[in-house]
Amino acid sequence: MSFPKGFLWGGDISANQCEGGWDEGGKSPNMTDYHAGGTVNSPRMATYIMPDGTYGKTPAMIENCNLPEGAKLAINPDEFYPNHKATDFYHHYKEDIAMFAELGFKAFNMTLSWARIFPKGIKAGINPEGVEFYHNVFKECLKYGIEPLVHLYKYDMPAFYIEELGGWKNRFLIEEFVEFGKASIDEFQEVTYWSTFNEINAAQFSILDSNNQKEVQRQYQVLHNQLVASAKVVKYLHDNYPNKKIGCMQAGIFTHALTCDPEDELANQKEMQKNFWYAGDVFVRGYYPSYAKHLWKELNITLDITEEDTKALKEGTVDFFEFSYYFSNCVTTHVDGQEATGNLNFMGKKNPYLKESDWGWAIDPKGLKFFLHEIYDRYQIPLMNCENGLGAFDTLEEDGTVHDQYRIDYMREHVKAMSEAIDEDVDLMGYTWWGCIDLVSAGTGEIRKRYGFIYVDVDDFGNGTYKRYKKDSFEYCKKVYTSNGKDID
Repeated sequence: MSFPKGFLWGGDISANQCEGGWDEGGKSPNMTDYHAGGTVNSPRMATYIMPDGTYGKTPAMIENCNLPEGAKLAINPDEFYPNHKATDFYHHYKEDIAMFAELGFKAFNMTLSWARIFPKGIKAGINPEGVEFYHNVFKECLKYGIEPLVHLYKYDMPAFYIEELGGWKNRFLIEEFVEFGKASIDEFQEVTYWSTFNEINAAQFSILDSNNQKEVQRQYQVLHNQLVASAKVVKYLHDNYPNKKIGCMQAGIFTHALTCDPEDELANQKEMQKNFWYAGDVFVRGYYPSYAKHLWKELNITLDITEEDTKALKEGTVDFFEFSYYFSNCVTTHVDGQEATGNLNFMGKKNPYLKESDWGWAIDPKGLKFFLHEIYDRYQIPLMNCENGLGAFDTLEEDGTVHDQYRIDYMREHVKAMSEAIDEDVDLMGYTWWGCIDLVSAGTGEIRKRYGFIYVDVDDFGNGTYKRYKKDSFEYCKKVYTSNGKDID
């Protein structure tokens, strides 16, 4: 096992899934604050109110939602909103960070809540209480020698921008985000590692109806606007803080060809181009890939790309490439391919050689090694595996223990895969386990889909003490991290 000196071992959370305090400290509502809970078989819904006072629901989308004419986003008192309190990092951050330090964290991957920093847009000004909260979080991290790795955005659209501007489809939001990024970088001087967007390619796989050309057009324009916003923030940091580093992050949509049929290989190549390489090529290389024009023609879309956009993309390329990796799926042209299970089953077919998690996600550590090589061969810049983990049903025993050998097994095999890739000269700079403390699932709104090494005593409806407990995987993670990956057995 040969992880390099200074390897960034750590954990990862996001503001809207862990923080809570949705209406405290001057924060305004963000999009997910209007998302009611769901399950693997029951998608989350955003709630609204009509002019006559009646409430309704519409499928929850990451960046936006389709509201009926005259409707406004609203909190329905008969619904439960799991992100409102989440697992209450807002009030427990000192306790939680102390536990992260005990785990041996060298890095803490987290997001800022845009709605906590600028509750009503840039013109309305910065929120001092929000700024103070994050300064306190960073101070606590640095006290233990933990480097904050800060993402500006993860599924955290302030509802103000939906209501006033229509969200990311409006180009004006590019400059709003850039000003948010500049203000954050200037304010939080104690942060060395920054990232613009978390899972920026989520705009593509959040398309609810691929046959709706208007929706496809909107989501690809949303992604373009985000890529431009990202590039402008990257350039600002490079111009003003040359000793700091900044990246951008992709959801690791990784697929195998189901068979060795050349048609399957070609279909898989096309899926990887569309779902993963498309955005990555832009923020690493500074321009759209060669196949982009053909893809746009195939989708019957025309993007609004200005000369200024093209210049910004070229000038704002990242220092390191971040990605998530949880599972893989398969692609086939054969009609007998079995559908993948779980809430992301639209991404491919089931792999008959792999076991699955409680939520139907294929467990594929060998795929991680393959993926690391593919990414590094293409981009040749440092990589950061900033989301990897296993969501599972955990049981809190009467004595306060949680026996999660399945999580230990998952971590061991994925750490082994990373080590092998490093031995084969992949430049991997760090690894942060997703949901190092239990949090709300973005996809389903469940807390019972637990990822953490730390169990939080709360259920899907907010019932519980919110007390923290160490799972068996806590001690295992501590052993791995404090040995710099040498002791994984």
